Amino acid sequence: MTPSVLFVCLGNICRSPLAEGIFRRMAAEQGVEVEIDSAGTGDWHLGHAPDHRAQAVADKNGLDISALRARLVTPEDFRRFDHIVAMDASNLANLEAMRPDDASATLARLLDFADGVDLIDVPDPYQGGPEGFDETFRLVEAGAKGLLDAIRERS
Repeated sequence: MTPSVLFVCLGNICRSPLAEGIFRRMAAEQGVEVEIDSAGTGDWHLGHAPDHRAQAVADKNGLDISALRARLVTPEDFRRFDHIVAMDASNLANLEAMRPDDASATLARLLDFADGVDLIDVPDPYQGGPEGFDETFRLVEAGAKGLLDAIRERS
């Protein structure tokens, strides 16, 4: 059975689309078949492309995330995905609050999987400048690597 991962942040225009793009590339490079998506817990940006700064840092690192569109986490996501991975404690708490009784997905924070990172949350770069998106990319990449390693170990 193909493992599946949903990455979640607040608006689904900065951190979680970067995580989706980074994880998708890593899985493809390593030949690991994984269903991957991203979503948000807030509805401010539904249907919007990722923030232009997220797209710029992705492009700078050889990724095109421009086709992704923001969507909300749904109750079905808790049954559809094996892993729902939040970018921070606040979104993890939101996910735990909306988790249906029949949910099968495991919930975690992305940086729970990151080796050599002293943070537990991926900071939201939305209110800052491009340098915050560079740091977000670095942190998300570290967490994605650890998550993919964990999935590979379970397969």
